[in-house]
Amino acid sequence: MSVQLNHTIVFSRDKRAAAAFLTEILGLPPATRFGPFLAVQMANGITLDFYDADREIVPQHYAFLVSEREYDDILGRIRQRRVPYWADPFHHQAGEINTDDGGRGVYFEDPSGHNLEIITRPYGGG
Repeated sequence: MSVQLNHTIVFSRDKRAAAAFLTEILGLPPATRFGPFLAVQMANGITLDFYDADREIVPQHYAFLVSEREYDDILGRIRQRRVPYWADPFHHQAGEINTDDGGRGVYFEDPSGHNLEIITRPYGGG
């Protein structure tokens, strides 16, 4: 058996708001309840399991590989909602996108402060 990532827990201030934000921005089906979690299913079988944190949240980074068309749709929803976005993970290039490795990428935050990224090419693949 090859090793594959199956799921990860995403600690959130409000799991319902965070899961809804992600599914709406990325254009995914709504999250499903699994015990105390709200699970968001990715196309490659991985789930992001949102959980209401009872402690301070340490922001994490989650990168999503998307098609060119999905990128345009997602960036359109980000702009429509007036969600701030940046070309870099340190949030120095506001309102810009990057073209690293011949693709396009952009960073934005979820309601709990996690640094989300969409890219059209994996890094190192250019």
